[in-house]
Amino acid sequence: MENQEGFKVEKVLPYEQQGGKKEQIVRMFDAISDNYDPMNRFMTFGIDTIWRKNAILSLKNFAPKTILDVATGTGDFAINAFRLLQPDKIVGIDISEGMLKVGEVKVAAPEFQSKIELKVGDSTNLEFKNESFDAATVAFGVRNFEDLEKGISEMCRVLKPGGHLVILEMSEPEQFPIRELYRLYSKTVIPTFARLFSKDRKAYTYLPKSIEAFPQGKVMTELLKKCGFSSVVYKKYTLGVCAFYLAEK
Repeated sequence: MENQEGFKVEKVLPYEQQGGKKEQIVRMFDAISDNYDPMNRFMTFGIDTIWRKNAILSLKNFAPKTILDVATGTGDFAINAFRLLQPDKIVGIDISEGMLKVGEVKVAAPEFQSKIELKVGDSTNLEFKNESFDAATVAFGVRNFEDLEKGISEMCRVLKPGGHLVILEMSEPEQFPIRELYRLYSKTVIPTFARLFSKDRKAYTYLPKSIEAFPQGKVMTELLKKCGFSSVVYKKYTLGVCAFYLAEK
């Protein structure tokens, strides 16, 4: 575990200006919301769709009826979870209204009405009562939390006993030469394309910095247990560029 001053990733900010991480993250995602989905597909060559599907299917045997999707963004993960798991209700929360506006267009389809609800919400101060959900999910969002431990503890709080948390997050490969090639791609290729296609190029220089600073593997597993989860399964996908955690309350 990292020291009492917090985790390194909490101090990685998109901008150099004054202001807390939460406010800067809102500004960043509001700025890139229109191009967020296509940039995701480009950066991962579309493989992120497979990661998302595998993560969602890890919950299938538990048949959750109520799901909270934290840092839901434009709603893709919530939509895929509904299609694959058929729960009674999915609530997606995000601190960026710009991202949610894109998502609201998607969930306006008749098949999602009354089933998927998107709303503004803060991961470190969830508005839901204790033990409200069967499962919680967060895909590529935990490294953006202003307070990582508090955010995970909040997700644990709103889960029912025996409920499950699924986390997907980008990670750095550990083995040579994959690690070096990944760093070259994330710190050179992605920012170059971001300058061409994104309104906010700093968002895509923040990305590799936050991935590099995020606690992984054993450290993340220990944090999940510290926050109230009894067991954790940890896996890596695609040569180590994506990390998966399944934690049980």
